[in-house]
Amino acid sequence: MTKRVALFSNPKSGAGKSGEITARAVRRLRERGLQVDEYVGSDPDDARRLAREVLERGSDVVAAVGGDGMISHTLQQLCGTDVPLGIIPAGTGNDHARAYDIPRDDPEAAADIIADGNSTRVDVGQAVRADGVTRYFGSIAAAGFDSLVTDRTNRMSWPRGRMRYNVALVAELANLRPLPFRLTLDDGTVIERDITLVAIGNTRSYGGGMLVCPNADPTDGLLDVTVIAAGSRLNLLRSFPKVFSGKHIELPEVQTFRTTSIRVESAGITAYADGEPIGPLPVEISVLPRHLSILTPSRKAVAK
Repeated sequence: MTKRVALFSNPKSGAGKSGEITARAVRRLRERGLQVDEYVGSDPDDARRLAREVLERGSDVVAAVGGDGMISHTLQQLCGTDVPLGIIPAGTGNDHARAYDIPRDDPEAAADIIADGNSTRVDVGQAVRADGVTRYFGSIAAAGFDSLVTDRTNRMSWPRGRMRYNVALVAELANLRPLPFRLTLDDGTVIERDITLVAIGNTRSYGGGMLVCPNADPTDGLLDVTVIAAGSRLNLLRSFPKVFSGKHIELPEVQTFRTTSIRVESAGITAYADGEPIGPLPVEISVLPRHLSILTPSRKAVAK
């Protein structure tokens, strides 16, 4: 039974709703008899520093209240340890919560999962930049058209929320151009061509439910790679709606692979993972099997 929870929150998550969600989760955890220590990081570096300090002092669980970015900052410190990650969804995308069947609109139910203490050991992605900086990710790493859209989104101050991403997407679609990539898989396979995007999935979705890697399994010791070849705006518009059902992988311009590692090379492109910037390509990405414990509903538990 979990006894002590270090709970990290981001007040800016969920369009400012994180405070209310945090309060509801904390109340339920305490009703379940858990000791809750609350932490609010002023920025990602501060959140990671606090997480390191919490691990040094000792805690049964480190929980994150927020979106996929908040979870990403938290798991940087938990990877390779036996301390499980608890998730209270409070973001826009919440794709980590989707992957592990954690309720996305019920903080009390998410808190109950933490209190129940069912731990699942899962894979983690590792991204290493050319300068040696290493980042872990739980969901999907991607580069290409979606990187350019995210870059533009981050430069914009209006509109707010998901609409800002949609406006950036339309703007980048108008500037669509071939992106030369070189991809090298673990077996030596080299894919050298113009592409629209490459997604490397530990789990199935990103961007709030887009099933870009629909067959990814975070317990199989493999990464699922989806490559969409460069083409016309019409082809991209045809492919995009199918991403929400995972049917895009049936299109002729889409290839899928499974691998334990992949080197991604291109000029002038930033790689992202869990919606957070990794850095400029090239990047070496690999899977770390069963490298993280996550608290999940009991039906999601897997053999340790």
